[in-house]
Amino acid sequence: MLQLPEQPSSYLRSLASVDEAYEQCRQLMEHFTKSFYLATLLFPLEKRRAIWAIYVWCRRTDELVDGFNGKQATNDTLDQWEERLEKIFAGYPEDDFDVALVDTVERFPIEIQPFRDMIAGQRMDLYRSRYETFDELYLYCYRVASTVGLMSTDVMGLAEPDTTAPWYRPEPSYSPLDDAIALGVAKQLTNILRDVGEDARRGRIYLPLEDLARFNYTEDDLMKGVNDDRWKALMKFQIERARQFYAMAERGIGSLNEDARWPVWSALMLYSQILNAIENNNYDNFNRRAYVPGLKKMSLLPISWLRAKVL
Repeated sequence: MLQLPEQPSSYLRSLASVDEAYEQCRQLMEHFTKSFYLATLLFPLEKRRAIWAIYVWCRRTDELVDGFNGKQATNDTLDQWEERLEKIFAGYPEDDFDVALVDTVERFPIEIQPFRDMIAGQRMDLYRSRYETFDELYLYCYRVASTVGLMSTDVMGLAEPDTTAPWYRPEPSYSPLDDAIALGVAKQLTNILRDVGEDARRGRIYLPLEDLARFNYTEDDLMKGVNDDRWKALMKFQIERARQFYAMAERGIGSLNEDARWPVWSALMLYSQILNAIENNNYDNFNRRAYVPGLKKMSLLPISWLRAKVL
């Protein structure tokens, strides 16, 4: 068990207040992820702020390896970050963003393991730039993205099923957490497709090499940004796979507490629209970044609200 000394009051006074810390998280999230930020505004205030704090921690974890100083990152870097995580869960923040997450883990029954798993995903980026099979990529997607769903589910909460309803037929092996994992995989696959050109310029290929071989498309083709019929066929295959995971994730939204269903439906629908944008860009995800226009985002909100009420 990690033993921590008592912190002096002068140190605590040097950090932001809880409200100030959450506001800093909000600003960072608004800057980096417009679609997800919009969806978080649909949560009640306490849950909304908790999601902001979790997002910022995840963003900072990712930046350790993929950010400006990522080339200097080592296993020691991530070891130190994991030690800092242990301090957060013990109630000892080191900076303003930590203050928000400390408050979040005190308010909600959040497990530490998904945070550790995310750090393990960043370790994969230290020594891997290729994935031979989809099974290998799936583990990476789980660690760097599905873990966010598990963290967030602890905040959103699961609704108690209505066992008195005549149509209630529980599936013995079913868990709503499986659908949270599926949503994370879907979103990470979407990120991979959107960022394929950017990743290639960093020498990374996240598309499974077995899939490239299936469509007779080579690593050299990808690095050169060849957008031909082979690439389009490969992209259609990858987009369909991502959409299958989005469809799997839809089933679990109804298992969430009622005040979380509209935000999650919105996040799912907004993010999946990036796949449509890739198609509209004629699969040129080497040179054109796929994004969802603001008007389109707003038009999806009433649809997601209706789904949250009836599905």
